[in-house]
Amino acid sequence: MAEKEIINEAKDTAKKEVKKEVSKPKKPSIFSRIGAWFKSCKSEMKKVVWASWSSVRSNTLMVLVCIIVISAIIGLVDYLFSQGFTILGRMI
Repeated sequence: MAEKEIINEAKDTAKKEVKKEVSKPKKPSIFSRIGAWFKSCKSEMKKVVWASWSSVRSNTLMVLVCIIVISAIIGLVDYLFSQGFTILGRMI
C-alpha cells in the first residue's frame, strides 16, 4: 500500500509541475499595449515618403481630366442607347 501512495503522490506532483509550466504568461496592461501601439505608429509615420506638391497637383489634374472624359463617353453612350430604344419603340 505504501508503494501505491508514493506512486500516486509522485504522479500528483508531476501533474502540478506540468500545469505550472503550461500556464500562460501574463499579458501587459491595456495602457502599456496602447502606448506601444502609438509608439509603433509614430515610427511607421517617420518611414512614409510624402509626394511633392507638384506631383500631387499634376496627379489630381490627371484624375479630373480622366473623370471628365469618361463621364462624357458614358453620357454619349447613354444618349445613343436611349435614342436607339426610342426609335425601336416607334417601330413597334
